[in-house]
Amino acid sequence: MRPSDCLNSENERCRAFWLDYIVNAKWLCKQLASNPMKINFLSIHPSNPFKSRFKFIFAAHTPCSMHIQFQYQNQTFQADLDQPLDLSILLRAGFDQVNCFWAPPVEYEPVRAGDFVGSTVLGGPVNFFNIKVNPHGNGTHTECVGHIAKTPYVLGDCLRTYHFYAKLVSIYPQKLENGDRVILRDQLEALVQPGEAQALVLRTLPNDTLKQRTQYSGSNPPYLHHAAAEYLVECGIEHLLLDLPSVDREEDGGLLLAHKAFWQYPEATRAHSTITELIFVPNEVHDGYYLLNIQTAAFDLDVSPSKPVLYALQPYSTPL
Repeated sequence: MRPSDCLNSENERCRAFWLDYIVNAKWLCKQLASNPMKINFLSIHPSNPFKSRFKFIFAAHTPCSMHIQFQYQNQTFQADLDQPLDLSILLRAGFDQVNCFWAPPVEYEPVRAGDFVGSTVLGGPVNFFNIKVNPHGNGTHTECVGHIAKTPYVLGDCLRTYHFYAKLVSIYPQKLENGDRVILRDQLEALVQPGEAQALVLRTLPNDTLKQRTQYSGSNPPYLHHAAAEYLVECGIEHLLLDLPSVDREEDGGLLLAHKAFWQYPEATRAHSTITELIFVPNEVHDGYYLLNIQTAAFDLDVSPSKPVLYALQPYSTPL
């Protein structure tokens, strides 16, 4: 329906929306005319223009500074979009790259066709490479329940929004009698409370840049106890991010207890929840609350290489 049709219709709700839209558009034009660098607007939730779970107000204060104010649980927060904290690990070719579950290394190979070669280094006019990658084993990746489900799930169908109120915590996995290093439920109970965040970022300790190139295969890395995963569900955590190869034990006989607990599969599957593994959180990023943005590619798979980005939250101030 066009705005003009809506304005002339008897649908009062629709008519009221477009009247408000026009009023705000006129206000925005007036603001731009008086001060081109002061821009405030409200984004409308795409599935329901009358209601937005996350209310965003963007404010561009200078040509090189973009801030965002958003509301979550009736509180207003502010973040500087020019100060991203990238948690992804660069996908490098070869063996100097984090790897797990015996996945072959990443490969980049220029396309060759007749006299054409897709590499400027080799004399070609452009760089035009084929990529061979295993998202689950080669680096930072985000996965949906399709990773373990018997029926297909595509990540892009499950992850439908991309910004979340997140909490970052650091934790030492506990060593069990069998030698396994495990994140336990009682540890998380001391760090995470029900309802306080949509996403949880777990940084295991000790922490150093070696995590960016560790070959984890056959090393029995730390993992998440399934009771800890169940607690995160109780807390309302929809998206879990951690710097380990998997939430489950490397060799568990196919039980996948933590995956199943977090996704509540198959009894009450949480299809819109995701797990992001093999992140790296630099030590200078402090524990606390952040705005999280999860970026993925549009693969027709249960998983994608991903770039999770944190933005530090700042005290709210009204734009000038």
